[in-house]
Amino acid sequence: MQLTVNTQAHALDDQRVPPDMPLLWVLRDELGLTGTKYGCGVAACGACTVQVDGQAVRSCVTPVGAVQGKAVKTIEGLAGTGLHPLQQAWVTHQVPQCGYCQSGMLMAAEALLRQKPQPTDADIDAAITNLCRCGTYPRVRAAIHAAAAALAPAIKPGAKALVKTALADQDRSAA
Repeated sequence: MQLTVNTQAHALDDQRVPPDMPLLWVLRDELGLTGTKYGCGVAACGACTVQVDGQAVRSCVTPVGAVQGKAVKTIEGLAGTGLHPLQQAWVTHQVPQCGYCQSGMLMAAEALLRQKPQPTDADIDAAITNLCRCGTYPRVRAAIHAAAAALAPAIKPGAKALVKTALADQDRSAA
């Protein structure tokens, strides 16, 4: 089976990796990408959130066979050289406490900004369903707004393409 993760192609051993194996375990155990966390195993907490073709998905319940031929991005692929604007906003707004949920939150937040370059608080609350036991949700919202501003400082009507281009540039620099 072939799997593309963070723009790199990987050939997986069919004997070791059945198509119904959760993507989370392939990322962590087979590819050594341990930034994606195991939280609950039932897609409730979001610690395992990655992106598949730009959409946030819970990797603990996503069979690896379902993502064959699709682009998977993990927290390791978020930044190129230096911090991604979301990561910088996370630092600036002191979002992390224990940090366990952060990789999933960041991946969900980037997927949101791809869809809605200038999200409202309601958009953020609807899209970021990840659980944070430290309760930093107000800081998460502030950081997402700050990252949106950093990605498109002068958003005007029709500027959604500008933000998508900036995010795509981040993807290319990560490769």
